[in-house]
Amino acid sequence: MGPLGVCFFLLFCLLSASSEGGTVGVNYGRVADNLPSPSSVVQLLKANNITRVKIYDANSEVLKALAGSDIEVTVMVPNQLLQTTATSPSFAALWVQDNVAPYYPLTKIQAIAVGNEIFDDPTNLTSYLVQAMINVQAALVKLNLDNDIKVSTPVALSALQSSYPPSAGAFRTDLAETVMMPMLQFLRKTGSYLMVNVYPFFAYEANANDISLDYALFRPNAGVLDSGSGLTYYNLLDAQVDAVVCAMSALNYDDVPISISETGWPSEGDPNELGADVMNAAAYVGNLISRVQSGTCGTPKRPHCNMDVYLFALFNENQKPGPTSERNYGMFYPNEQKVYDVNFILGNSNSSSSSGNNNGTSNNGGNVRSSSNGNSSETWCIADPSAGKERLQMALDFACGEGGADCTAIQPGAGCYEPNTIEAHASYAFNNYYQKNGKGSWNCNFGGAAYVVSQAPKIGKCTLPSSTN
Repeated sequence: MGPLGVCFFLLFCLLSASSEGGTVGVNYGRVADNLPSPSSVVQLLKANNITRVKIYDANSEVLKALAGSDIEVTVMVPNQLLQTTATSPSFAALWVQDNVAPYYPLTKIQAIAVGNEIFDDPTNLTSYLVQAMINVQAALVKLNLDNDIKVSTPVALSALQSSYPPSAGAFRTDLAETVMMPMLQFLRKTGSYLMVNVYPFFAYEANANDISLDYALFRPNAGVLDSGSGLTYYNLLDAQVDAVVCAMSALNYDDVPISISETGWPSEGDPNELGADVMNAAAYVGNLISRVQSGTCGTPKRPHCNMDVYLFALFNENQKPGPTSERNYGMFYPNEQKVYDVNFILGNSNSSSSSGNNNGTSNNGGNVRSSSNGNSSETWCIADPSAGKERLQMALDFACGEGGADCTAIQPGAGCYEPNTIEAHASYAFNNYYQKNGKGSWNCNFGGAAYVVSQAPKIGKCTLPSSTN
């Protein structure tokens, strides 16, 4: 498999239901004054086949709404309670008794996150973190819930002293021995995993002159060689995750699993926030979902598909402070309409959108649609006219340019030039790219501007081929 295939191959198991692969979840933040009710949110999650959710507290209304939904939930001990949780075992026991025990197992609480990005909290709570985790674990043990509910904490990449190249990954000297070693020992002992918040957007935005946008968005690229390990990386997320893996390895904790507790891309940003737009958000999330759906994900350092990934975020949250991007990570608007057309499950014709209208097509990941007839072994990739001419043109330019599709046949005077429309030319280019790169559904995304069909499409006098041979 060449670089074009590997790019989309490595992290492609997000929504797989297989126990051997990773699964996708979403972060359900509520820093907004215009969000739908928790009961409506649960219906939205179910309509989109989202089976895991992480919240930033243990809100009783949310937990009650999730009861009986079969959606797995990660709850959180908020940062402001961390010091008390660490210094008072009885408080930790009471928190679990009040916020977990009354809802479980009808609400499928499967993990407790103790704090969020504590190392970046301005109130300097780092010294309390591990003890707070220990106390929460002890409370679960007393209630015989420790086998079913895991304890962890999300850390940001700011916990690393170095992250490039990935083989040089190392935790900060003020954290490595005093915090990370005892934390990793706790996670190993309890059979838990390290939660890591990973945002390729931040790295790209700060280093756009040095980092390829294709590399950040899981699109075809030449790859980046890590001279320290000899491994080649074809996307930025894998490189960032493996920097954490190498930092853990340096402390002799290679065996502790990792869960990506947050990752996403903003659909809008301030003028200086390079790359923050809806096309890039659709590409990042769509390509990431598609990778995980394949059931064959992993990173160069950890090639086995053993990571769950939680997308950030479910909604745009209008009260989040900071730059414009902070309020535009959502996959849905508060009115439950999609910010961009990326779907969350592959090959399930029974799924539906939040509007309840699927126009006779399946709600497939990366805007993949299935025809009810035809030979399933032959598939084609065609343009979605609803994407609009601007999006189609951008995707067409990529396919015929950096994507390497053979677009000779749609040049003036060539066999497939007519009809001379953006939709027809895009369909030809998208299909050529799709066939050329192995016909994986992730190769028919183009930021939600294309979908897969299983009946041979004919555009004017031009029949799209089912292979490039």
